[in-house]
Amino acid sequence: MILSIVGDKFIIEWEWFEQLWGCTWEKTLEIPLAHIRQASNEEPPSSWMELRAPGTFIPRVIKAGTYYTSRGKEFWYVTRDRDYLVLELEDEPYNKIVLTVDGSQSWLERINVN
Repeated sequence: MILSIVGDKFIIEWEWFEQLWGCTWEKTLEIPLAHIRQASNEEPPSSWMELRAPGTFIPRVIKAGTYYTSRGKEFWYVTRDRDYLVLELEDEPYNKIVLTVDGSQSWLERINVN
């Protein structure tokens, strides 16, 4: 995935295989920075009680797609990496977006500055 901040928006551009694993037709996801309530790099809670619809889950390999949890509707694209970028959102279709990305700390600083 390619992450960027353009103007007042945080943009996620998915590679074709990420779209496939995440079961999303959207090539690009744009989130206004004002809609990011909080950003962190702490590992979020996850349990077997989450409803995946649609998405992919292979234990210890990948968790990708839309998940319905007790916290609301979330989008996950995480792999074996432990470099999390967690975005808690408001006024968006998802309550939370959870990604594993290289350099999550630098993205965290860039998001929290804006």
